[in-house]
Amino acid sequence: MLTTRYVTGAPNWLDLGTPDIDGATTFYGGLFGWEFQPGPPEAGGYGFFQLAGRTAAGGMQTTPEQGPPSWTVYFQTPDADATAKAAEEAHGSVLMQPMDVMDQGRMAILADKAGVPFGIWQPGRNKGLDVTQEPGSLCWVELYTADLPMAAYFYRAALGLETYGVDFPGGTYTTVLPDGQSEDGMFGGIVPLADDPLEARDGAYWMPYFEVTDTDETVAKAQELGGSVRLPGTDIPGVGRVAKLADPYGARFAVIKSAPQQT
Repeated sequence: MLTTRYVTGAPNWLDLGTPDIDGATTFYGGLFGWEFQPGPPEAGGYGFFQLAGRTAAGGMQTTPEQGPPSWTVYFQTPDADATAKAAEEAHGSVLMQPMDVMDQGRMAILADKAGVPFGIWQPGRNKGLDVTQEPGSLCWVELYTADLPMAAYFYRAALGLETYGVDFPGGTYTTVLPDGQSEDGMFGGIVPLADDPLEARDGAYWMPYFEVTDTDETVAKAQELGGSVRLPGTDIPGVGRVAKLADPYGARFAVIKSAPQQT
């Protein structure tokens, strides 16, 4: 379960790169109730999407040279420099060298062996997102990759993540969790591209899931706001009702109305 009690290896931040931050604010504000709070001038245009005054994500306007519109998932590390080195030793790459973000923390952008980008965040004053699991906030992440065993090896070496197979009708879903955590620490999954023709068409990446109160209403609202539906609302027994969307600029994400937890 993804929580704000962050531990090493768990997702602790998320941000959006978009060609139109005002347009993205309109879209996500209408979809999730977010408001955009610009950062200080020295932040270079970076700001925070807030849900009832709590930071649910970061975001900034980017250029085509900085990459396509997309969400980036960040994972907690106690030492960004050591994690960047470990990623390189595991045959990944460093896309943005570790750097201090004022007194807020230290970050880097890395890529796994398949070239999938992700971030790392070494907390300073900013410990991470203020809200997860609630409607309008991050609740799960999923890696789509051509080579599941290779991905499992890489993220184990770079971030200390463990994998755990969960049986589902028709197969096994590979979940990921921080080293030393119980099954309750699962925060995401790894899906082979060969098992998902939709994602195979668009390529490997980390996809964030946001909790919602009604998946179908959210899908309809996304379309009304100019977004697109990549996968209509679909029930997954024991998990919830999910849909895959893209914002008006092409950034991919998913929403889910989670099934009630079994007690």
